[in-house]
Amino acid sequence: MVLPIYAYGHPVLRAECEEIEENDPNLKQLIDDMYETMYSANGIGLAAPQVGKNLRLFLVDAVAYAEDYKDSKDPEDQKEYATLKDFKKAFINPIIIEETGKDWAFEEGCLSIPDIRAEVKRQDTVLIEYYNENWELVEEEYDGMAARIIQHEYDHIEGVLFTDKINPVRKRLLKRKLNNILKGNIDLKYKMKFAK
Repeated sequence: MVLPIYAYGHPVLRAECEEIEENDPNLKQLIDDMYETMYSANGIGLAAPQVGKNLRLFLVDAVAYAEDYKDSKDPEDQKEYATLKDFKKAFINPIIIEETGKDWAFEEGCLSIPDIRAEVKRQDTVLIEYYNENWELVEEEYDGMAARIIQHEYDHIEGVLFTDKINPVRKRLLKRKLNNILKGNIDLKYKMKFAK
């Protein structure tokens, strides 16, 4: 079922997320609904707060993103392709253990903040521990675009939005657009829920 995506300004996007119990009977359905919602909005990641659930859960599917790197001869691009072509998974109760490497800037967007993109600096490597859908504890290291996607989605379960990380001057320039989202004055491309 396609769920509404909660828009910038809704309090659930700033709420403290709770851990999920292992035997949660609604988890599988929530994950399925989140994938369907993400695909219907053409996203590559979605966190539970974005569908109104204050749970420590996010999922990613960057397979389509891998196509950007597929035909490149650059070894770094080929490495990105190798990682992203199978990068589809749910992260349950994740904890980022460490972020390392150099900062690099990239223009990010967010399904909860439609039609706004801005450059965000993030470290290029992340070590994360999480439960997979089989409730196996996994520890993995990612770098490049996969690390960025994880960091962006992880921020959501910590109550942080990418707009919190952008240059203050750029944020001021976006103020009118952000206010329009707050008021629901946007051209909807998918089902959204706004703060009252």
